[in-house]
Amino acid sequence: QLAESGGGLVQDGGSLRLTCVMSGRTDRIWNMGWFRQAPGRAREFVAAINWSGQAPFYSDSVKGRFTVSRTPNENTAFLQLDNLKPADTALYYCAATAKYRLRVQEEYTIWGQGTQVTVSS
Repeated sequence: QLAESGGGLVQDGGSLRLTCVMSGRTDRIWNMGWFRQAPGRAREFVAAINWSGQAPFYSDSVKGRFTVSRTPNENTAFLQLDNLKPADTALYYCAATAKYRLRVQEEYTIWGQGTQVTVSS
């Protein structure tokens, strides 16, 4: 019900734009978040934006380099990744929730399959 796209292989310092589209659960406008999981590591919070598109927020590791946004009144979200580093290499997931602790992945009830981002040095 969530589908991510836009991942790929880029060089250090490059950019990508991830897209997340919801299907089938359009009964409300959901709060949406982005998470990532690198090989051998736990999945971690990256960024989130609430249903109204106000007050997006980020993990410290991506603040100033990534930008989360969404299409108004739709369950479509974007994650612009700029100045990418090899440490950003991970599988990136989009998720949706009706709750408000948006940094907490256990609060999310709908998840996509992920899109791979690989940054070469």
